[in-house]
Amino acid sequence: MDTSPASAISLESGVGPVLAKFQDVQRIAVLRGGGLGDLIYTYPALFALRRAYPEARVTLLGTPIHAALVAATEGPVDDVEILPFAKGVRDGDEDPEALERFLQDMQGRNFDLAVQMHGGGRFSNPFLLKLGARHTVGTRTPDAERLERNLDYIYYQNEPDRWLETVGLAGAPTIIAPLLRPKPEYRQDVAGLKDQARHSLVVIHPGATDPRRRWPASYFADAAASLAAEGVQVLAVGDESEKALAQEVVGLAQSKIPERDREAVRSVASELDLGQLAALLDEATVMLASDSGPRHLAQALGTPTVGIFWVGNAFNAGARGRSMHRIHMSWVTKCPRCGADVTQVGWTAPHCGHDDTLIEGIAVADVVQDVRDLTATSLLLRG
Repeated sequence: MDTSPASAISLESGVGPVLAKFQDVQRIAVLRGGGLGDLIYTYPALFALRRAYPEARVTLLGTPIHAALVAATEGPVDDVEILPFAKGVRDGDEDPEALERFLQDMQGRNFDLAVQMHGGGRFSNPFLLKLGARHTVGTRTPDAERLERNLDYIYYQNEPDRWLETVGLAGAPTIIAPLLRPKPEYRQDVAGLKDQARHSLVVIHPGATDPRRRWPASYFADAAASLAAEGVQVLAVGDESEKALAQEVVGLAQSKIPERDREAVRSVASELDLGQLAALLDEATVMLASDSGPRHLAQALGTPTVGIFWVGNAFNAGARGRSMHRIHMSWVTKCPRCGADVTQVGWTAPHCGHDDTLIEGIAVADVVQDVRDLTATSLLLRG
């Protein structure tokens, strides 16, 4: 970590040092691209910023799915500006004129503080500096441009802790973040999905952005069939790109259970917007998923989760507690097809080109037992 001399005194303990707050901060910009889970990682830090600077307006520079989450839940962000396509910030075909218009618009906001929560800073730090904020804070690799206050970026670090440590440099003490809450209108939308004849609801998400993080469809199907046979309702979720995968899981599960129980397992993939998904997850007894955005959303809502992780992802994104969240880890470190080292990950790491799952070795019976255990915990907590 390196800081400006005037701010190098630690004031309180937290995940990392908590430095002096900046003065007269009324407008804060937070840079965070990526997907749903990428934003959820930052929520504890965003709540911490909100508490440290209660009078400031927090603007997230993010992606369309981030805007959808902010609109659907009650949280620490006031508004979202959609990032233009820019290398290392938001993937897509860059339009130099659109990028320049965005930066000029953001410069006109006169941000007092800009916080970089988007990787090691090779591309995101120069982008952040172009916003023209009075103060800047963020992470950086040795080859990245310096901000006013900097946290050394090491890939293998728990992501929520990374961003809590980052906002500590801006004077925001570590907090236990409150749960996200879906807005009431979305609860009404999903009220009819719950089967009252079943004693509990398990939501499964078989997808993941990186195919290597996906537990095999047949394993999810076996788990769903086992749970349905015990009186559980199972709903599969996913976006439009995951609809076929969810239907495959449901079809395989239904083929393994008596006809009378088949309606207990079905797919609602591609049928829910993000607000409705949040409301459904909030109602669920347990969520079962690979390492994915919906699993992180369930955790942020306070729903117990059983997560299936490749070990490297567990370091970065696994829940720290075990009473409400269970993690099953695959310790595979080489590509199953070619033997390439898969632990070298991050912005510049090479990919061997194979997408074989890294988590096939995790047993269905062990996962189902954790779902049973957390179901008992969840039902007890809900009274």
